[in-house]
Amino acid sequence: MKGINTILGALAAASLLFSVGANAQENANRDENGKVVRGAYETNGAFDNIFIGVAGGVNTVWEKGQGIGDIGVATDLNIGKWFTPAVGIRAGWHGLSNNAKRDATEIHAAGYNYFHGDFLWNISNSISGYKETRFWDFVPYVTTGILYVGENHEDGVKPALGSKANLEYAAGVGLLNVLRLSNRVDLTLDIACLAGRATAYNATPATGFHLLALPQATLGLSFNLGKTNFDRHSSITPVVIPVPFTTDQYNALKDKVAALEKENAELKDKVAALENELAPFRNLVDGQTYLYENGQFTAVEATIASPATLYFDCGSAKLSQRELAHLEYFAQNVVTADTQLLVTGSADKQTGSARRNQQLSEQRADYVKNLLVDKYGATADNIETVGEGATNNIFDTPAKNRVVTIKVK
Repeated sequence: MKGINTILGALAAASLLFSVGANAQENANRDENGKVVRGAYETNGAFDNIFIGVAGGVNTVWEKGQGIGDIGVATDLNIGKWFTPAVGIRAGWHGLSNNAKRDATEIHAAGYNYFHGDFLWNISNSISGYKETRFWDFVPYVTTGILYVGENHEDGVKPALGSKANLEYAAGVGLLNVLRLSNRVDLTLDIACLAGRATAYNATPATGFHLLALPQATLGLSFNLGKTNFDRHSSITPVVIPVPFTTDQYNALKDKVAALEKENAELKDKVAALENELAPFRNLVDGQTYLYENGQFTAVEATIASPATLYFDCGSAKLSQRELAHLEYFAQNVVTADTQLLVTGSADKQTGSARRNQQLSEQRADYVKNLLVDKYGATADNIETVGEGATNNIFDTPAKNRVVTIKVK
């Protein structure tokens, strides 16, 4: 009937669209640039990538001059092997039965046994690259074999099968859809159509070529045996054969190598000599003061000489930047909150009156005391200040007597 054509066509179209959509999403075999990688693959053993399939479904018959018949039962047993991810073969048996009407009172019932061999092409692996875990593989194939037709005919009575036999060659095309359920089991949807010359199908065949077509669709399971995957060949680094050297080139390179080896040895000797020179300095501690005698370093306690002297400009009670630096060094190394200090201010007797010199010496002493307290953490009660005016000019020049001395008590 016409309905069978519609059903088979719809199944084929649906499987094609679904498979193409699934393949479009496969990206496991792409390199870092997104390009599909296809092989090469290692050859598997004779008993690897073998599958056994069983299936059942429906079929019908189309006969030249008579049209399409009723829907019948189709069964399928097969065994096959994949030689590469894209190429395989399959052999098996189809068992088919159906009825065809000649007119209102005449019914032909026939049974078919089709012994066949198939050439399989996994277009999914060919286009999208091999992927063991792909869910849907799209496998078109061509088939050929022997069609055994068993048929009996009586007007108005449904005949028994097998009363008459006829062997015919047949061929066809098919679409095998393989849906992965596990590593060992697949679900298969097989849609195919056979064509051949089956004169035994008609009790009174027409003269000349008698064309018979058998559309069919089966659903079944396929069981995978042996190793079920393919391994890609590991990449091999090509061997680079150098261009031969001439004797002169070889000797020149040999001399250059010898010169570099000599230079390298001399540099090693220099490094060793420097290592020996630096050996005494390797264990020195940063910030520690050492006494160096006879090639040896001895750690010593650093002390700051006392008293410290700070010089002022003529008539000034403020220190210059240079003298402030001297005060800072002294304070950072000597002064703490508990340090007892004597700060003595002086003025030179060559300038100014005695009264002015006394006043200026006291101002200088108080100025230094305030710096020690405010800036360097000394305690005011621990600092004694004395202004001597010009009565204690202990230095030989006036510039040296414009001074403040700091002594640790």
